[in-house]
Amino acid sequence: MQNVNKITEKINSKQLIFIASDHAGYEMKENIIKFLEKKYDVQNLGCNSADSVDYPDYAVDVAKKIIKNISKYPNCKGILVCGTGSGMTITANKIKGIRAVNCFNSEMAEMAIKHNDANILCLGARILQFDAIKSIVDVFLNSEFESGRHQIRINKIHNLTEN
Repeated sequence: MQNVNKITEKINSKQLIFIASDHAGYEMKENIIKFLEKKYDVQNLGCNSADSVDYPDYAVDVAKKIIKNISKYPNCKGILVCGTGSGMTITANKIKGIRAVNCFNSEMAEMAIKHNDANILCLGARILQFDAIKSIVDVFLNSEFESGRHQIRINKIHNLTEN
């Protein structure tokens, strides 16, 4: 009976996605949420308007939510949107256990998952059009980590992070 419950739980559960933006990415984040919310459990962590905010606050919030929830939801992911994606990427990668990537096309997103097991996708709202973002996000969320030699490399990366 326990196995039946696990199977039912898996069928009924949606992949957990934490998403946030700064003011430059606010409108794009809202569009991404609409694109994802039917298929995924999307948790919007702000910002909630185009009023100026500090992007590091939102990057850290998403990164910490990923770390907190990864044991219960091993495939949870984050999406961060700012003007270029660069500031969010730099900030999120300061949190131990995070592998944030700034992707400009779906090929980068695919390899970020397959080889780097990335857990946060960062996007530039001033750099990318929404159609490109939809493709990037879709590939990022639906690609699978290849493990093996790539896991050894990820372990080396994480050993560089101080507690």
